[in-house]
Amino acid sequence: MGPATVTRINEEREGFSRPSPNRGPLRTVARIAIAIGAVGSLALMFRSIHRNPSRLLILIFVFWVLAPFAALAFADVMSTRWPPRARGVVHGLMLLVALGSIGVYAADAVWPRKAQAAFVYIALPPASVLFSALVVSTAGLLSRRE
Repeated sequence: MGPATVTRINEEREGFSRPSPNRGPLRTVARIAIAIGAVGSLALMFRSIHRNPSRLLILIFVFWVLAPFAALAFADVMSTRWPPRARGVVHGLMLLVALGSIGVYAADAVWPRKAQAAFVYIALPPASVLFSALVVSTAGLLSRRE
């Protein structure tokens, strides 16, 4: 047993533990925000399309609106072995997409469009996924260079 092992055993025995690099307040807040963003986006979507009789169309919209949140949750799970800067970018994107989606969908609920009423719900999810993919891939490339 080397000195590092003895130190770790003593820290664990005395109640000290080192914080994991994958845990932190930003990650916790980002995970909460992504869950609230997904639920809030769905609630605002259901408020907007409550008169639509097509259950199939509503089901398609549910998956469409949830796609950016699912993609970011997947990126969060996959980022546990990424460099800290790339993980931070993913967590920041989770916050940004959650807040941005709620903001855009809430604005649509307050000031509904007469023409092309579903435009916001059709355009925002792929825009969010593309933006997230661009930012995460750029952060990944930049963190590899360091």
